[in-house]
Amino acid sequence: MMYDLNGTEEEKSKLFSVPDFIGFACKRMGARIRAAVAQVMFDDFHRHSNQILITAVFGMNEKGQINKEVRFKENNLILSSMDIQSIEPVDAKMRDSLSKSVQLAIEISTNSIEAAASHEAARNEQIARGELERQKLYNEKESEKERCKLLELQAVTAAVESSGQAKAEAQAQAERIIIECESEIEAAKLRAEAAGIEHNAQLTTQEALRKQELDYARNMNRLEIHKEREMTNIEVKKFKDMISTIGGNVLAAIATAGPANQVNMLKALGLESVLITDGNSPVNLFDTASGLVGQNQ
Repeated sequence: MMYDLNGTEEEKSKLFSVPDFIGFACKRMGARIRAAVAQVMFDDFHRHSNQILITAVFGMNEKGQINKEVRFKENNLILSSMDIQSIEPVDAKMRDSLSKSVQLAIEISTNSIEAAASHEAARNEQIARGELERQKLYNEKESEKERCKLLELQAVTAAVESSGQAKAEAQAQAERIIIECESEIEAAKLRAEAAGIEHNAQLTTQEALRKQELDYARNMNRLEIHKEREMTNIEVKKFKDMISTIGGNVLAAIATAGPANQVNMLKALGLESVLITDGNSPVNLFDTASGLVGQNQ
C-alpha cells in the first residue's frame, strides 16, 4: 500500500482528504470481495478461493488479465499486493458447515485416493499375473525349443557315431585331394611366375642387346659417313689443287694430245682414213668396199 505523489497540486491535496484511509480501503475491498463471493458456489469458492479473492480485489483488464494494482481516486492510494492469511466465516453455523464440508471433502478425497490406490494395486496385480503367465508360457516355449535342439543334436551325434569312420576317411581323402590340387595349382602358379620372370629377363636382355647393337651400328655408320665425307673432301681438295697447279691450258693440251698425234700420223702416211680393229671384232670389208665404190661413182 502506497500513495501516488506524482501529478498536480490538486492531486497531491487528495492525500489527506480521507481521515481513515485504512478503514476506507478495507471497506471498499470487503465490498468487492463480498460481491465476488456471492456470485460463486460454495464448492467453487472452497476450491479456488485464492484466485477468486485476487480477481475480486485487483479486477480484470480488457485483455482478461488480472491488474497489477488498485488505485483509489479519493486519496490516490495504491494497493499493489495482498496476502491471504486465512478464510473464516463470521457466522458460527456457516463455520460449522464449512468445517463439516472440509472434513467431508477430505474424507471423500481420502476415499477416492484409497479407491484409486486399490484399483491401481489390483490392476498392477493383474498385470503382474499376466506377465507371470506370459513368462511361464515363454519359458515353456523356450524349453521346448531347447529340447528340440537337444533331440536334433542327439540325432546328429548318433548319425556321426554310426558313420564317423567312413565320413572321417572320406573327409581325409577329400582333404588330401584338395591339398594335392592346391599344391599343383601353387606349383603351376610358381612355374608360370618363374617363366614370366625368365621371359621378361630375356626380353630385357635382348632389348638391351638390340639397343647396344643399334647404337653401335648407328655410331659406325656415323663414323663411316664422316670418313667418306672427309675422304671426299680430301679428293675434291686434291683435284682442285691439281687443277689449280697444272692450269687450264695444260689440261686442254693433254686432252687433245692423243687425237692430234693421230691426225699428224695420218697426214705423215698420206692416208685420208684408217680403220683399226682387232681379231675379236671382224669387219665386212666387201660391203665396205662396195659402199666406198658406190660413193665414188
